Amino acid sequence: MTSPTAARTQRLALLPDLLKQRILILDGAMGTMIQRYKLEELDYRGERFADWQSDLKGNNDLLLLTQPKIIRDIHAAYLDAGADILETNTFNAQSISLADYHMEGLAYELNKEGARLARSVADEFEKKDPLRPRFVAGVLGPTNRTASLSPDVNNPGFRNVSFDQLVEAYTDSLRGLIDGGSDIIMVETIFDTLNAKAALYAIDQYFETNGLRLPIMISGTITDASGRTLSGQTTEAFWNSLAHANPLSIGLNCALGVTQLRQYVEEMARVANVQVSSHPNAGLPNEFGGYDESPEFMAKNIHEWADSGFLNIVGGCCGTSPAHIQAIAQAVRDIRPRTVPKIEPQCRLAGLEPFNIGADTMFVNVGERTNVTGSAAFKKLILNNEHDKALEVARSQVENGAQVIDINMDEAMLDGEAAMGLFLNLIASEPAISRVPVMIDSSKWNVIEAGLKRTQGKPVVNSISLKEGEAKFIEQARAVRRYGAAVVVMAFDETGQADTQTRKIEICARSYKILTEQVGFPPQDIIFDPNIFAVATGIEEHNHYAMDFIEATRAIKQRLPYALISGGVSNVSFSFRGNNPVREAIHSVFLYYAIQAGMDLGIVNAGALAVYEDIPAELRERVEDVILDRRPDATERLIEIAPKYAGKGEQAKGPDLGWRTLPVTERITHALVHGNDEYVTQDTEEARLQFARPIQVIEGPLMDGMNVVGDLFGAGKMFLPQVVKSARVMKKAVAHLVPFIEAEKSAGAKPKGKILMATVKGDVHDIGKNIVGVVLACNNYEVIDLGVMVSAAKILEEARKHQVDIIGLSGLITPSLDEMAHVAKEMQRQGFSIPLLIGGATTSRVHSAVKIAPHYAQPVIWVKDASRGVGVASNLLSTELRADFVAKVQTEYDEVRARHAGKQANVRMLSLAEARANKAKINWTAYTPPAPGKLGISTLRNYPLEEIARYIDWTPFFITWELHGRFPAILQDEKVGVEATKLYNDAQALLKRLLADQSLKANGVVGLFAANSVNDDDIEVYVDDARRELRMTLHTLRQQDEKPPGRPNRALADFVAPKETGLKDYIGAFAVTISGTDELAKKFEAKHDDYNSIMVKALADRLAEAFAERLHERVRKEYWGYAADEALDSERLVREEYQGIRPAPGYPACPDHTEKELLFKLIDATKNAGVTLTESFAMWPASAVSGFYYSHPEAQYFAVGKLAKDQVEEYARRKGMELAAIEKWLSPNLAYEPE
Repeated sequence: MTSPTAARTQRLALLPDLLKQRILILDGAMGTMIQRYKLEELDYRGERFADWQSDLKGNNDLLLLTQPKIIRDIHAAYLDAGADILETNTFNAQSISLADYHMEGLAYELNKEGARLARSVADEFEKKDPLRPRFVAGVLGPTNRTASLSPDVNNPGFRNVSFDQLVEAYTDSLRGLIDGGSDIIMVETIFDTLNAKAALYAIDQYFETNGLRLPIMISGTITDASGRTLSGQTTEAFWNSLAHANPLSIGLNCALGVTQLRQYVEEMARVANVQVSSHPNAGLPNEFGGYDESPEFMAKNIHEWADSGFLNIVGGCCGTSPAHIQAIAQAVRDIRPRTVPKIEPQCRLAGLEPFNIGADTMFVNVGERTNVTGSAAFKKLILNNEHDKALEVARSQVENGAQVIDINMDEAMLDGEAAMGLFLNLIASEPAISRVPVMIDSSKWNVIEAGLKRTQGKPVVNSISLKEGEAKFIEQARAVRRYGAAVVVMAFDETGQADTQTRKIEICARSYKILTEQVGFPPQDIIFDPNIFAVATGIEEHNHYAMDFIEATRAIKQRLPYALISGGVSNVSFSFRGNNPVREAIHSVFLYYAIQAGMDLGIVNAGALAVYEDIPAELRERVEDVILDRRPDATERLIEIAPKYAGKGEQAKGPDLGWRTLPVTERITHALVHGNDEYVTQDTEEARLQFARPIQVIEGPLMDGMNVVGDLFGAGKMFLPQVVKSARVMKKAVAHLVPFIEAEKSAGAKPKGKILMATVKGDVHDIGKNIVGVVLACNNYEVIDLGVMVSAAKILEEARKHQVDIIGLSGLITPSLDEMAHVAKEMQRQGFSIPLLIGGATTSRVHSAVKIAPHYAQPVIWVKDASRGVGVASNLLSTELRADFVAKVQTEYDEVRARHAGKQANVRMLSLAEARANKAKINWTAYTPPAPGKLGISTLRNYPLEEIARYIDWTPFFITWELHGRFPAILQDEKVGVEATKLYNDAQALLKRLLADQSLKANGVVGLFAANSVNDDDIEVYVDDARRELRMTLHTLRQQDEKPPGRPNRALADFVAPKETGLKDYIGAFAVTISGTDELAKKFEAKHDDYNSIMVKALADRLAEAFAERLHERVRKEYWGYAADEALDSERLVREEYQGIRPAPGYPACPDHTEKELLFKLIDATKNAGVTLTESFAMWPASAVSGFYYSHPEAQYFAVGKLAKDQVEEYARRKGMELAAIEKWLSPNLAYEPE
């Protein structure tokens, strides 16, 4: 007969394949089922506990000993219903919770019996069906205490349970669960992540001590609509904090029903690279404490979850029964389980929110002020127990940009262990601080451990080293890993600190090898500190310290994959303590070069970093001499000028008169029509005093004035820029009246309708949406603007909350089209009945009719531009006009769909082989590709805006404002010339201001690389011109529709010399951005100035495009130099009369947005230019341009157009992506309907 241990081993060997084959079923609620037995006190006591000292009713775990048949029958019912995994009835069976019943001593027995009973029932079912294994998950519940939260609001530093107490309790329970025969250990219903970390610590420690490993399931609880656990973490932060346990699965259960929990399970499925589980409640508790969601309702929703690819394991929590589990099992029976995604290794930290450090992350500021060894002020506060003020220091670090805060309590007069523990407890009660991860900084291991035991997120330990030998290093590294932290490793070994480049590299390489090969530490969680030492000390040997660090950083990043580099930046300037301006300049210059070499993090005062470009030229040059060790007298020369440096200052603005003699109501109309806000507050106040109630000013003169504006706009006598100015005046007037209206508790004038607007998830562009919102508001619609990057769940949640009449979606990039279709599907799924408006640069009537409208049974209306928004809204909200309007649109859509289908049928598509046979014929034998003077990356920081402004193409600027015509002719246009001129003058005035105050910054990066095309459509990019080492492969798409004779089927790869020609060709890449726009726009919006808010965004967009134009010119003439003699004026530049092209991913020649990820990686655009990508590959800041450079004289822009399935399938294989995923990104280009 097989022993229980051997049987468990055999059973678990089947688990990986089962998880690949189907979604596994977890059982349902135990407590709900127990309640149905209506047990009384005597039933709970049984014979054994008849005389127990306290009441026992409600101690459900005790029923394992007093009513085992009930628990056995519930287990059997769930297995009958289709459960693959049984959870033991041990949710509260640990000594901490059992203390409520004075039964702490029963913990081991209850857990062992719980596992034994469940296993025996599972064995019976396995005997009946030997081909279907049944697993027992031994449950460790959350306890009734929280390690992260104080139970006393007046004492936030207090805890009623410690990490060590939790570990002890969990270890006792775990021993019983394993001895009783559990196959899996499940840590579930986690509302405090620190409790879970204690459970996982206990599990790992027990496994290591006993030479045993079982799969671990982890399941957290999002407690309410905030989307956070009780202790405040988001879903991704929760995963980041617990991923170190390498669980079989991570999931969410309890608190919420299927409708509320869906978005969080979707998020978990996105971020976790393990199996995902969920066991939701049967809805939210009703007023009687029961649960109302039926098996059918839950099953229908869970089916949709599974169909959406969220699930690997699913079951039920509170309120569910065997009927629910049977329905869920049936619903998911034929659906493939979620494919576990391959997620790029990154250092994924967490406070209450996630903080991931990857290749695209810009330099990470680690706030240094909460460090008693580095800040005398902070030390004084801690020593004096002024913890409120000490917390303010931490808060200011976060507010000033620290993404991580370093906490150090190493002071002789302090009990470091107690001080660290108390301060971290206090931080945990301050969400504004605890949202970021902490760096636990100490030279004492007991202090570090005290910090780790108080941190629910994923922190960084600073630091460990080889100073005390390998054995101690390994022991501490294993402990850090068990606590779930990343680690700073000092370049320090048995012989001392590394002070030369060679020693720094040697020690870091040795540490890396030990950590990755012996400890199993993830390389992405290793942060090396190669020691930053003071320069300019007057000691000659110290002169090269900065360069030793910088060059060691470069080498470590190249040789030790995924490892990060950090350091204490203030050390470098120690010899100038007392002269803060010089110290800040030294820090800035040092970071400028260290970051270029690969430094990822630095412990700095986030609020006191000088901007490199702002450092006076003389000071910067002398600091650079010191940092770069450029001359032997560098120290003396810096000391010579150091006393000269201190600080600087700022400026102001003015207005006009004429119509001020008119009656106040006419003055208000005049101000609204002319967009003059100079006197609006005093005029509004004068009007308020003339009316009985303040609301009458809105209903009277203000609405009368706006009606005039609306009439003039509708008649084409006012133009969009003027209307936006009118809105600014209106907003200021209303803002003045609101307090008076509130004071008399009067309702406002009833709007014509309520419209919710949002730029969809993944997209950051909002100029068009904002303009539509202003126009609608001007026409007395209430507009709820959710901003940019808004998820479908948030849009629909807010729509319900505000009971809106219409939802409007906006987007600029092509992935937004898919997201809009997703919102439409969600509206249909959730039973919405309101119209959906679609707008934005990439949207169209055809796309709305073909790809969006079929998913939603209610009206889906494409709004071409801002001027149509009011008409569409008024038609949809009119009882008389709606039916005819919707029918007319439906007829149009039917025609569009029919035409589209016919067009699709009439386009003859070539096979991919045929298209390649008709590629662009370039005579490579008669061509020598031009070689750039220098390969590699060049960064352009704070590029002069004055120079960029000369390259602005103004025509698209006017189109943004819906004034159509070419610049400069538009200024003389008969119809719009006067307003175009005013708009142009306003733009010039604001541009002049922006250039003067430098509130916008231009940053860019350009890279030139050795390259050749391969396999027809791909481009290999090499590390250097030797071309022996591949840097990456870029992928291009080929036109596939049949061309007229003599016209090729182009792909961008055609313009790069094929590898087999032996020619050395090249490719370029760039990214540019204008930053600061958002902050400026918000300032204007705060003053109710929509006009200038939109204006600054429109100008920033033009400047970004101008920067791209200027940079391309410099590439042609200087960087690459293939057109050094080019002399084109601005008109010819706009007409693109130059050699070469700069296509961008997501545009017609390169429609795949995912190639942008490779582009950004190639030039490290986030680090070098400050541009990041959203999950839909939109660029942020929104005023950004990126793309590739091709130099061949025959290179030209084209549209790839429609793609047949053979090319898309092959393209997916070439990119290593799932077909469904690439079909999603290429959706607008598909010549077929995906399955």
